[in-house]
Amino acid sequence: MKKILFPTDFSDTATNAFVHALEFAKKVNAEIVLLHTFNLPIYDNQFFPENYAIIYESLELSQFEMFKNEIPKLRAIAEGRNLGNIKLSHRLLDGDLLPNIKKSIEDDAIDFVVMGTSGASGWEAFFIGTNAGSIISGISVPMLCVPLEAKFKKIEIIGFTTRFRPKDKKALKMVLKIAKKSNAKVKCLYVKTSKSDVSTEIVKQWEEEFSAEPIDFYVVEDDDVEAIIVDFVLFKEVDFLTMLPYKRGFFEGIFNPSLTKKIAINYEIPILAIPIE
Repeated sequence: MKKILFPTDFSDTATNAFVHALEFAKKVNAEIVLLHTFNLPIYDNQFFPENYAIIYESLELSQFEMFKNEIPKLRAIAEGRNLGNIKLSHRLLDGDLLPNIKKSIEDDAIDFVVMGTSGASGWEAFFIGTNAGSIISGISVPMLCVPLEAKFKKIEIIGFTTRFRPKDKKALKMVLKIAKKSNAKVKCLYVKTSKSDVSTEIVKQWEEEFSAEPIDFYVVEDDDVEAIIVDFVLFKEVDFLTMLPYKRGFFEGIFNPSLTKKIAINYEIPILAIPIE
C-alpha cells in the first residue's frame, strides 16, 4: 500500500486539501500520514533558569492538545465521504516545515505529498518565497498542490505537460493509471519553442505507442510557454494539471504574480508536480 504525506496547519486551506488527499488516496490505494509542525520560541535560559524546561513543556503540550482535538474533525470528514476505511496516522514535529517534510518522506517511505495553498498570494509565497523549490525541486516524490478555491469534483480531464523526453514516459504512465481509475481523459501538451529539438517523428512515435490509451496529444508552437499552459488549462477545460519540474526555477516562472492572479480568478485547479530523474 502506498503512503501519502499530508502536512496540515488545520486551516480552511488545509481542510479543503484534505478532501483531495482522501480522494487521491482512494484512487492510488494509499494510507495518509498527517504531519503538523510547530516552532518553539527561542528563550535565553539565563533569564529563565528555573522555568526554562517548564515553558517548553507547556508549549509542546498545547500543540499536542490542539493536534489531538483536530484529528477527530478530519476523521469525521473521511467518514462523511464514505472514506473512513482509509488509514490515518499522525506525526507531530517541532521545527521548520520543509525539513520535516523531507524527514517524514524518508522515515515513512512516502510515495506522494498532498498540500494546500491559499490562493494567489499562497501560490506566489509557496513557489516563489525564500523556500522556493525546496519542496517541489527538493523532494523525490510527486506532490499534489491544492489551492483553497479548488473544491473537489469529479476529474474528467487531466492535463499533462511534456517535452517528449524518454524519461517523461514514466510520469505519463503514472498519470494514465490515475486517469483510468477516475474514468478520465488525458490531454498532453508540448509547447514547441524556437529552441525546441523534438522532431515530428518523435511525436508520432508517442502517439502510436499510446494509441490505445485515453489520451490526446497537442503540439503548440510558441515561445511563451507559461501563457500557452495557462490557455491550455482554460480552453481544454482541464480539471487536474500534471507538470514535470525539469529544473529549479521552473515553477517560479509558471507561477509569477500575474499568471497566478489569472489562475486564481479564472480556474483554480490542483497541480501534481512529478519529479523526473
